[in-house]
Amino acid sequence: MRYPLALAVLAFATLALAQPPKLDTGTAATVNGESITLTEVDAVLKHTLPLTPLTAAQKRQMRIEVLSDMVDDVLLRQFLRKNGPKVDPVEIDAQLKAFGEKLKKDGKTLADFYKETGQTESQVKESWTTAMQLTGYVKSNTTEEQLKAYFTANKDHFDCVEVKVRHVVLRVGKTATPVERAAAKEKLEAIRTEIAAGKLDFAVAAKKHSQCPSGPTGGDIGSIARKGGLVDEAFAKAAFALKPNELSSVIETDFGFHILQVTDRKPGTPSTYDKSATDVLDTYTDDFRTELIAKLRKQGQIQISVP
Repeated sequence: MRYPLALAVLAFATLALAQPPKLDTGTAATVNGESITLTEVDAVLKHTLPLTPLTAAQKRQMRIEVLSDMVDDVLLRQFLRKNGPKVDPVEIDAQLKAFGEKLKKDGKTLADFYKETGQTESQVKESWTTAMQLTGYVKSNTTEEQLKAYFTANKDHFDCVEVKVRHVVLRVGKTATPVERAAAKEKLEAIRTEIAAGKLDFAVAAKKHSQCPSGPTGGDIGSIARKGGLVDEAFAKAAFALKPNELSSVIETDFGFHILQVTDRKPGTPSTYDKSATDVLDTYTDDFRTELIAKLRKQGQIQISVP
């Protein structure tokens, strides 16, 4: 079983998986009875804060975003505690030793890594254990036929195909009312109709209406991969379904409503399942984790109380 050393560089939110004794500084969230303190949230946040000062509202928003990832981590840990395979601590120690050797070649030590990422050795071990449990759980509950079907359905990703995309987005926050969401979608539908009819150039529409830093450049966000990038899954899926210069319907992501247009497509390199098997399992596991956490969030008892 392969466990990439890159697992060491997990998102800072994974610090929630193993924290030092909690200080009584208030509970930021409870997840099925398990608490996440504000101290834990701020310990993660200090590694992601920008250099520029934040307003109270901005800091609260960042706390909420960090906390969301930490809640996901706790949900996953709780699930694997009940359902995941056992991981031998000796295997974790071997992985840590190998990672230390890799760092040494770059002129660094494990102590340097812990300091840079704000983690302790126990926190790193806990994060790796969870990652290894997840991989083990997926392998024991997934057939090769399922993985082959996944490979076929996501061949653009494994072939490293890229598409160049531009978009127009109207942002809608998670707290927006149904009326506000409907109004944003209706407005974007009207913009799309004008573009499709040739009455409005896409780039002009982006400059005039798009609520994205890409707006001034005509909505161009550059080339994206099918998976593993910074864009939302719904966004990437819609983009890769388009032919060059084709206009998408209005799609919804966590950021709001979008219309997309692909301006170029790079074919990549044809791949086979046999040569991509390890990457297939890794990518399948990432998607499995996302779907599992969404399910656990619906089933779980989660209370958020961020000041």
